[in-house]
Amino acid sequence: MRAEPLETSIDPRSKGPGVRLSRRGAGPGAGELPARPAELLDHLVRARGGRAGCGLSLAEMHPAEALAGIDRAADLLAHQVRRGGHILVIGDYDADGATGSALAVRGLRAMGAARVSSLIPSRFAFGYGLSPAVVEVALASAPDLILTVDNGIASVAGVARAVEAGVQVVITDHHLAGPELPRAAAIVNPNQPGCGFPSKHLAGVGVVFYVLAALRGRLRDLRWFGPGRSEPNLAAFLDLVALGTVADVVTLDENNRILVEQGLRRIRAGRCCPGVQALISVAGKDPRRASARDLGFAAGPRLNAAGRLEDMSLGVECLLSDDPDVALDLARRLDGLNRERRGIEGGMLEEALALVEAQGGGNGPPAGICLFAEGWHQGVTGIVAARIRERCQRPTIAFAEAGDGRLRGSARSVEGTNIRDLIDAVDKANPGLIERFGGHAMAAGLTLPSDHLQAFSAAFAAAARAELGDRPPARELVSDGELAPSCFNLETAELLRTAIPWGKGFPEPLFDGTFDVLDRRVVGEGHLRLRLRPTLLAGAAPAPMPVIESIEAIGFGLSGALEQAGGRVHLAYRLDVNEYRGLRSPQLMLEYLTSAT
Repeated sequence: MRAEPLETSIDPRSKGPGVRLSRRGAGPGAGELPARPAELLDHLVRARGGRAGCGLSLAEMHPAEALAGIDRAADLLAHQVRRGGHILVIGDYDADGATGSALAVRGLRAMGAARVSSLIPSRFAFGYGLSPAVVEVALASAPDLILTVDNGIASVAGVARAVEAGVQVVITDHHLAGPELPRAAAIVNPNQPGCGFPSKHLAGVGVVFYVLAALRGRLRDLRWFGPGRSEPNLAAFLDLVALGTVADVVTLDENNRILVEQGLRRIRAGRCCPGVQALISVAGKDPRRASARDLGFAAGPRLNAAGRLEDMSLGVECLLSDDPDVALDLARRLDGLNRERRGIEGGMLEEALALVEAQGGGNGPPAGICLFAEGWHQGVTGIVAARIRERCQRPTIAFAEAGDGRLRGSARSVEGTNIRDLIDAVDKANPGLIERFGGHAMAAGLTLPSDHLQAFSAAFAAAARAELGDRPPARELVSDGELAPSCFNLETAELLRTAIPWGKGFPEPLFDGTFDVLDRRVVGEGHLRLRLRPTLLAGAAPAPMPVIESIEAIGFGLSGALEQAGGRVHLAYRLDVNEYRGLRSPQLMLEYLTSAT
């Protein structure tokens, strides 16, 4: 459903473009929401193109047979499992790669594979993907087959080196393919040319889950399972699939929502691996009430911290541990790395904002932003690029020194602009400017010589200008409408938080409405705390449940709106649950505020 504009305001959290608040749907009745929780939930699901009442069961998933190359991959893996061959899993250094690698190792072992090991190359020593240098390290362990996870589709030279050494390679990936595919023994990637799999949004860990399902079917046909070797229940590993899928910020189409929902159910039931439980717990969240937001904003960043600052092997070790005490100790180390990452990020972001202001010269930033400063940390450039993208609504690339006279960049895009295609356009127009690149629509990575940065920045800005024009789009918030005052209760807040996995492409419900401010203050580091009373609409129908007297609200980073937050205000907000000293209560999470008086 299209969004109908309501109003535009300046974002008090930044000097970037304004915020445009719109409502989902159009025409008479737009924004009118059911007052009963179950009916409200069904309405919100339908408004996002989902099926109301859909049980999100595993039986509703797309079949594995639709993935090109999966039968060949299952054959190759089954052969190695049965003969006791050494399968080496090589994953990426982010949360998707870590969960996918842990899933591959756990799944293969559960199916009776005698020799399975994993290798997560350091981003600082090797960069992204199965490079020839990574293959040389892998060959030292004498693998019979290399199974890539969340990488490999662009690793033409690396696969060639492995084949030359007599090692078969099975690629599982989800990134976009380049002009030439690697000559691997099998490639499973929903985004490879000719693959008819309906969901193109599987994360790397989701691809691995499908490959394991196909492998189990092949081993079943070969009568591998029997007395002394039980057939594994792959649903036992869905906690890993849920975490990796949400952390990689892939679109939550129905197939991905099934994977995430089923994983969350296992986590809440206490049937997840000790590492996932520990990551959620050290973030101060209760695994029994885990939501997709907890995976994306609590567990995911702590797992990612290992790959950003040190070595993702620590994260994989946490996910592979079956000892709760060991897993908790590893999760605490990851939590410490995440706190260190936040400190580094703060300093880099301050420098990045100064660079953006300098680039604009009073006329705003270029259409495509490229940033670099000496001493920037490679592992944090992606976060900085995302922060600048959010503030400026421009495709952004942040670079850091990679050694040997090279820069490594992390790119983040705005909705509607494919960042990989944008970099590809620059590469085609300027042969030799970029050494290597890869990625997908919203995020990509690239490497180029240091002395090419100025020329690349100009070419990237020109390509972005051709795509977007000179004026940045306003940051748009799409509201589902005005929530009935009778819905400001714990029952509704709990239902919205956990009944459905919300995320990219299936956004968490956002509401807007007018409120009377009863109290206002700044708390913490620039956060706005309000006590509000919903403004009753004239002629509104009687509420099916009692209407509250007041509700608390928090706006993170919204202290700049303190003066506006007086009298009567118009807000856009999420209805969430606040837990403090064991007490749970409904709370509004503010995204937008303007005076309504």
